[in-house]
Amino acid sequence: MPILFEMDFAGGSRTYIMGIVNVSPDSFSGDGVMDVDAAVAQGLRFVDEGADILDVGGESTRPGSARIDADQELVRVLPVIKQLAARVKVPLSIDTSRAVVAQRALDAGASIVNDVWAMTRDVGMANVIAAHDAYVVLMHNRDAPPRRSAWGGHYDEVEYENPDIVRAVASELASRVEDATRAGISRRKIIIDPGIGFGKGLQQNLELLRRLHEFKTDAALQDLPLLIGTSRKSVIGLTLNLPVPERLEGTLATLVWCIAQGADMVRVHDVQAAVRACRMTDAVMRRRTTDK
Repeated sequence: MPILFEMDFAGGSRTYIMGIVNVSPDSFSGDGVMDVDAAVAQGLRFVDEGADILDVGGESTRPGSARIDADQELVRVLPVIKQLAARVKVPLSIDTSRAVVAQRALDAGASIVNDVWAMTRDVGMANVIAAHDAYVVLMHNRDAPPRRSAWGGHYDEVEYENPDIVRAVASELASRVEDATRAGISRRKIIIDPGIGFGKGLQQNLELLRRLHEFKTDAALQDLPLLIGTSRKSVIGLTLNLPVPERLEGTLATLVWCIAQGADMVRVHDVQAAVRACRMTDAVMRRRTTDK
């Protein structure tokens, strides 16, 4: 299993880049590939461009997407993970909410489970992660009716008991972290993600970004690495009135802002551009220049 990043995270010395490898025909971003060789080639290119982690997913999580079954998900992701595990040295992440998919992916060479439902959709997920001593990304999410606009899928404002969206998300993430540690997952293996674009409307997403630093000062979360995924998302499309293929500049602006607010990891589609933006931001914010 690759050695990951406790030491760098402890010092906040640089930003980690997670490159997205979508093995799905209906990814919201339009970058999904169904051919195993093409997906592997994409992962290899991302590593060459500076990705620190590859996140492989086989099921679309765009607003309104239809679920696939576990067998279909496994057919999509396992060959890609196996080949990448044999050919790259960076850690591999499996983007799934199913315990059986996580189990098989970890056995095949992944070392991180990126669960957009924070282990709440499959009761077996926490046990699988704990048994493998794997890392886990706990992302905040909420069920919400999807909407469509000229700029793609998104959610309207979602009602939370606490109208302060930052405090609501932080509280729910803290509960998920407690669940994880009770299940035997080491706290040093937990990464949190506030879930930009998931179960939140435009203004709620903007508010989360605006106050992202509060996740780094929250007593229950402040020691945990913070991952942010804004790449090509509706918060950019709806703000700038742009379709998915034209959201690169907006994405890079959010990455720079998030690093300034304390983000430790960013999950991106456009790895080369993101690496350059993050390296430059790190040089200013963290007084560090690096090849990775």
